[in-house]
Amino acid sequence: MSKNNSSTLSLRDKLIFLVLGIYFGIVISKSEAISWFRIQEMFRFHSFHMYGLLFSGVITAAISLKIIRSLGLKTINGEPAVLAPKDTTTWRNYLLGGTCFGIGWAFTGACPGPLYTLIGTGLTVMIVPLCFAFLGAWTYGYLKPRLPH
Repeated sequence: MSKNNSSTLSLRDKLIFLVLGIYFGIVISKSEAISWFRIQEMFRFHSFHMYGLLFSGVITAAISLKIIRSLGLKTINGEPAVLAPKDTTTWRNYLLGGTCFGIGWAFTGACPGPLYTLIGTGLTVMIVPLCFAFLGAWTYGYLKPRLPH
């Protein structure tokens, strides 16, 4: 996987990412993936809606990766699009990280991506979880050298 930072991207590339991000926000908003009620339904096993959305995302990603690999597509910088294999020997890290993520998702009713969309729709109370998401990301960055990876 490429290790580019945003400073190496051209203005055109940044605009493409901005437009794709806005499109993604509209899609998850219209699909009700940002709905607190839909998320609560999912965690209480009352509805298939969110599971269907997540499952369709997994299927879309699998098909997209198959197409990228079979066509040998390149990144926006012209490098081969290669995904590093996951280290399955550290499954405890994934279990711990996934559990923390799920608990935060259940408490707030939103995962980090839709927080921006929720704020954009006028739900300004989501600024609080967004601040804590930034605090969590900063804490991870601070502790990363001391954590087992």
